[in-house]
Amino acid sequence: MTFAPAPLDFRSDTVTRPDETMRAAMASAEVADNVLEHDPTVAALEERAAHVLGMPAALWVPSGTMANLIALSLHLRRGDRFLATRGAHVLVNELGSASWLAGGMPDILEHDGGPGRPSPDALAAAIGQPGPYFTLRTSLLCLENTHNAAGGAVTPPDEHAQLLSVAKEAGLTVHLDGARLWQAAVALEVPPAALTVGVDTVSACFSKGLGAPVGSVIAGSAAFVEQARRMRQMLGGGVRQGGVLAAACLVALDRVPELAESHENARRLAEGLREHGWPTNEPDTNIVLAEVPDVPTALAWLDSLGIRTGPMAGKVRFVTHRDLSATDIEEALRRLKTGV
Repeated sequence: MTFAPAPLDFRSDTVTRPDETMRAAMASAEVADNVLEHDPTVAALEERAAHVLGMPAALWVPSGTMANLIALSLHLRRGDRFLATRGAHVLVNELGSASWLAGGMPDILEHDGGPGRPSPDALAAAIGQPGPYFTLRTSLLCLENTHNAAGGAVTPPDEHAQLLSVAKEAGLTVHLDGARLWQAAVALEVPPAALTVGVDTVSACFSKGLGAPVGSVIAGSAAFVEQARRMRQMLGGGVRQGGVLAAACLVALDRVPELAESHENARRLAEGLREHGWPTNEPDTNIVLAEVPDVPTALAWLDSLGIRTGPMAGKVRFVTHRDLSATDIEEALRRLKTGV
């Protein structure tokens, strides 16, 4: 009898599951109706997240997509043009909500300043000069750190500051999609707040690599968060006893330093893949993109080996996370080498 190998799940760091410590925190969380009043555990999470992100206030939301949609909906007027980098989550992974629901007209910035980011000159050229009333009005810049489609690439504080300077000089509002901002902060060995300087709003996620089952935050000014709370309700995100979920997010915040282990595993995986003839990026964080002649064929072959992956930017994406150990990385490379 032939036994299938135990699956190794590299599809995303969203597959991480809450462990017993996190489940215990969820079970014992103090709760209240977070629509009629403010659930105390949700309130504690929002206060802590705002402090960590260096923002005046924060709002818990069920997902990163909702967080980004709230930001774009409040920042954009119908028909406004906004700029985002090629492959940005707000452009390719949120089902057109930036246009359909937020009413924005997206325009793409190439990664000429490094993986996942434009150069200041390219940004300035894309913004251009105000034209007559019948031309598009550019009002928003969306950045992403880390940049998923660029292989988890980070934007360091100095380059972030240069882009912010250009955007602000032109009068643009800036939203930072920081779904994996924790990963960037750990990789750069800086506080998360060092990566949000100057932005008007930032989103961050607790379910990517940290074990929390649900939850993101959107942070900004107190006035913005007041409006965002109404928008969250409009979008169906006004959960009741949300403290059960917020408790998991608080535990996740405690575990941010542990992300360094997944970064080390990603480097080892990339090194091993190259040894087996698979060209890859040199990962900044926990995402490895491998070049293959035919993505669907490669995905099917990997799946037959019990290595679960997915496509990204025309490549095969491997994502390391807390539920994959260093031993699992070596096992995946062994299967690649032997074909079994």
